Amino acid sequence: MNINQSIETHYVGPTNHRGSRIIAKTPGAHKITQNWDYEINEDANHYAAAEALRAKLDWPSIKAGGSTAKGYVFLTSILGA
Repeated sequence: MNINQSIETHYVGPTNHRGSRIIAKTPGAHKITQNWDYEINEDANHYAAAEALRAKLDWPSIKAGGSTAKGYVFLTSILGA
C-alpha cells in the first residue's frame, strides 16, 4: 500500500532584514525556510526547498509536483502499512 506524503511550498518576499525565500512545510507541521537562489528559476527554487525538507525527513524521492494558486505541492510515496 502506498501512502502519499505532501510538501507545500510558497514564496515569501524580501523584507528590510531578510531576502526572498521559500517556505516548505508538511501537513504534519514540519517546516524549513530556504533562501531564494537567484541562479535558478522559480520552479527550481520551489523544488529545491521541497527536496531539502524531503531529505531532512528522510522520505522517498519526490514523485510529482505542480503549481497551485498559493505556491507548489510536491508528492512522495511511502511504501508500508
